[in-house]
Amino acid sequence: MPRALNTRSVWIFDLDNTLYPPQARLFDQIEVRMIDYVMTALDVPRAEADRLRKHYWDLYGTTLAGLMAEHDLDPVPYLVDVHDIDLAPLSPDPDLRAAIAALPGRKMVYTNGSAPYAERVLAARGLSGLFDSIYGIEHAAYHPKPARVAFETVFARARLAPEQAVMFEDDPRNLAVPHDLGLGTVHVAPDHEAMDAGHLHYRTDDLTGFLRQICD
Repeated sequence: MPRALNTRSVWIFDLDNTLYPPQARLFDQIEVRMIDYVMTALDVPRAEADRLRKHYWDLYGTTLAGLMAEHDLDPVPYLVDVHDIDLAPLSPDPDLRAAIAALPGRKMVYTNGSAPYAERVLAARGLSGLFDSIYGIEHAAYHPKPARVAFETVFARARLAPEQAVMFEDDPRNLAVPHDLGLGTVHVAPDHEAMDAGHLHYRTDDLTGFLRQICD
């Protein structure tokens, strides 16, 4: 039961499709901007840019990681550009805020996006000021989750004791290393998505309800 996690004291949340519902479809906007950026940066047609975007995400964990590895792309302007999206689909969630606030100990956000983008999303969700720290891909030296070095870099920055932490993620790939390091793992996903691996301790389609059960 989720209450088994209440002995832990560090709570790490992914951002996209975790702290807001997938129905907001922010990634639809981000993907369009990624394709546009790849088209310009590599001087390729739109169809090829889209193919490369998906190929690099599958192979490296993020499109950015593939562009850096194979084309020596500067990550800073890329991150600014692709995250310059409309956050109107988001709305404040006071119930989620209260559930996170009730957790004992430190709260963190760790995203493969940038920290400034994360701050904008948190503001749109009414979650600003709730987290002790926000880590973006820039804090992992641009190594993306699910790479082990990404987690090790961020967790070292955070001076994290893995056995005291729990991580919440929508992408199950990004929970394998945290599980191996000793974190509790919670897959935040729609009910129809199967729990497919031993590195997933819990799965929930209701993050707010799940967090409430921890503190009950």
